[in-house]
Amino acid sequence: MSKTVSVVAAIIEANGKFFATQRGYGPQKDGWEFPGGKIEPGETPEAALKREIREELDADIAVGEKLIQVEYDYPDFHLSMGCYRCALASGHLTLKEHEAARWLAPAELDSVAWLPADVIAVEALRRAISQ
Repeated sequence: MSKTVSVVAAIIEANGKFFATQRGYGPQKDGWEFPGGKIEPGETPEAALKREIREELDADIAVGEKLIQVEYDYPDFHLSMGCYRCALASGHLTLKEHEAARWLAPAELDSVAWLPADVIAVEALRRAISQ
């Protein structure tokens, strides 16, 4: 059985658009994702999300409802990703680790090449905003 990596992802929404980032490193380089990262031992998912966004994007977010828990098997590990709807609380989103980012309107969500696990989150988001 491969190892499980537990992460959180922020679906940051502003003015009806959603923030997507392009990975700048690692085996998933160039793939698009919702920003976030690993949950450290003893950390709640919400705390991990706030810390990761502060580290990666130099901004503070308000964490809202959990949209979906994605379980996805990559070739060398299992990803368990909690995806939360978020809003920018303060600061500006500044790329520190990603190579690119875009604000996507709902109709533009298919305009980037999402990583496989994030495709599932995008589908859940699409369902949520169409209700």
